[in-house]
Amino acid sequence: MEALGKLLGADATAPGAPAHVDDAIWRALIRDDNAMTPERVALGRALYFERRLSADGTVSCATCHDATRHFTDKRNVSEGIRGQLGRRNAPTTMNAALLRVQFWDGRSKDLEEQAGQPILNPVEMGQPSREAAVATIKDDPGYQEMFRKAYGEPVTYAGIERAIASFERTLVFLDAPFDRFLRGDADAISPDARAGWALFNGKARCASCHTLNVTLPLGTDNRFHNIGVAAHAHDFEALAKQALAALSADASMEKLDALAVATDLSELGRFMVTRNYSDIGAFKTSQLRNVGVTGPYMHDGSMQTLWDVVDHYNKGGEDNRYLDGGIEALALSEQEIDQVVAFLFTLTDDRFAGDNAAAMTTQRDRAMTTRPFRDEALAQRKVLGFERRVEGAAPAPAPKQENTP
Repeated sequence: MEALGKLLGADATAPGAPAHVDDAIWRALIRDDNAMTPERVALGRALYFERRLSADGTVSCATCHDATRHFTDKRNVSEGIRGQLGRRNAPTTMNAALLRVQFWDGRSKDLEEQAGQPILNPVEMGQPSREAAVATIKDDPGYQEMFRKAYGEPVTYAGIERAIASFERTLVFLDAPFDRFLRGDADAISPDARAGWALFNGKARCASCHTLNVTLPLGTDNRFHNIGVAAHAHDFEALAKQALAALSADASMEKLDALAVATDLSELGRFMVTRNYSDIGAFKTSQLRNVGVTGPYMHDGSMQTLWDVVDHYNKGGEDNRYLDGGIEALALSEQEIDQVVAFLFTLTDDRFAGDNAAAMTTQRDRAMTTRPFRDEALAQRKVLGFERRVEGAAPAPAPKQENTP
């Protein structure tokens, strides 16, 4: 990966929004009590890498959101203290500052609220309380001075949350070949990628959820959808009953966070937050920026390549009662799948250009040998989810006959 200094040295404390971000949108995403300052960013950077904040001193934010791994951990699901595994894939913290809600299920409204939850989660960093977390660093003279400069106060849990959020707001990476293409340079992306962009907005229907334009540059609608990932492995109704019982007994954010990260209830997605049955199995639409270098993909990390991802959508997802109505088989040819993937790789920031090219080669080679239904004819006619729903639907009523004179 390119030099770490290029990634952590960005100045996001200057007045106004980062390059390529609408200033009004940027202002709306920053809390009034946590304006960006160099002191807050410096404190947040130190805390982001601080393993003492975990119960056994082995895990920091950077363990799962590693700057040398494009701010992910490259694992299907993340590993916390004492080798415990969670149930969800760690999304990159790049551009998280531009998302309207945080976590796969949207249970946190902003970066400040998100930053404090892993520290208290029993699987992730495992601190039993906010006070216990603060105690790990409150007597450190260096941190005492940094907190005084940043917030004019001693070490507090709220200060930890705010400082980490400030640092994460420096991780904006929106300078990709696609951006030059949007600004009028037709040759910034390949002919295949241009064909993929047309498919993205047309036959492949990606833009239905992955909104991507100058005003909304991340490629997400910031909404939640059941797209039929791993649906066959779960009894959603039984899980929903368990979740309602557990959350009725303890509706705290800490309880919700623990259930979402460490139990089978994780698969309920947004339902865990809203308790609305229409949200069962629905997860936040992923951002597409830097998607070529931030796999594996989906909320459970179950897809290793972008070819797997597009193939999943091409076949209409795994059928389930709560599948989003917009998920239908696409009948993309293998050439069209390749073109959509070529386009997706143009969304990676130029600072990761070498990694992006290597990832595309690795993923292509892997997909050619492991992706099921590679045969083009089979890929076009495998519309089982759609067919099952049509076959199971009640027949349309016959048109009413009108009496004629």
